[in-house]
Amino acid sequence: MIRIATRKSALALWQAHYLADRLRSLPAAPEVELVPIVTIGDANQTDALRQFGGTGVFTLEVQKAVLDGRAEIAVHSLKDLPTLSADGLVLAAVPERERRCDALLLPLTVAAVQCLDDIPHGAKIGTGSPRRQAQLLHLRPDLKLCEIRGNVDTRIRKLDEGQYDAIVLAEAGLRRLELAGRISLMLEPPAVYPAVSQGALGIECRVADQATRALLQQITCNTTLAEVLAERSLLRTLRAGCHAPLGAWTQVEGERLTLTGVLLSLDGTTRLEQTASGSADCADQVGVLVAEQLLSSGAASLLSEGSSH
Repeated sequence: MIRIATRKSALALWQAHYLADRLRSLPAAPEVELVPIVTIGDANQTDALRQFGGTGVFTLEVQKAVLDGRAEIAVHSLKDLPTLSADGLVLAAVPERERRCDALLLPLTVAAVQCLDDIPHGAKIGTGSPRRQAQLLHLRPDLKLCEIRGNVDTRIRKLDEGQYDAIVLAEAGLRRLELAGRISLMLEPPAVYPAVSQGALGIECRVADQATRALLQQITCNTTLAEVLAERSLLRTLRAGCHAPLGAWTQVEGERLTLTGVLLSLDGTTRLEQTASGSADCADQVGVLVAEQLLSSGAASLLSEGSSH
């Protein structure tokens, strides 16, 4: 029996069922059971995430369920998972990545737009992500970026009720929940860079559980693994935290990996960008190199600005 610890949101449950189906498809298919968990981030649906801890608010309780033996594995949106593993746990699998960009959604009653410039002056945009806020302000300083909390359905309901002129969500989550039809405009590089590991799942188990680690290794996508290792190395080296205004874009072509990192001031006025390439087998080193280049160009002052908010 393999028990999967997961959050209770519709998207988290989709991820857990996806993982369960992957495990059941293996040659030595185990029995699989879900163990739903309520996290701090789920319990507090009003405050901005960075106001009550930020890093780990969607992962800590799920990880505890594995550490105390209630479950064998934990499934996370990898972008929520801190880059330093919890004591006793290991990142044991990273399946194929879904599309990784952000998407702009408009109310059902509003006509489609062709580009960001078509959004009305001073429009109220809902997103709790400093990365999304900073990049949108860099492009459109007139926009009013506002906090929004809740699961995907809740945010879309708030949009359609008129609380916001538009909201920004991850394309991956919308596709997984069969809501891609609500996308009004894709926000893609070089305009808007996605979060580190966006669109990827992270599967953890106990370090000492060799049988489960061997099982999970069978569902890892090596290309996705190289991408997220580079991106998480960038984040870890910067010591930025998962709520920093940092975006990343990784491409793997054959044995070569190229990573671009962008870091902004919270108000979007300052934007740094650096790119480096290297062997996909040394993805961590590419992430370190991009981080060092960003630090050399002034990243430390932007990161200290973010940590003071």
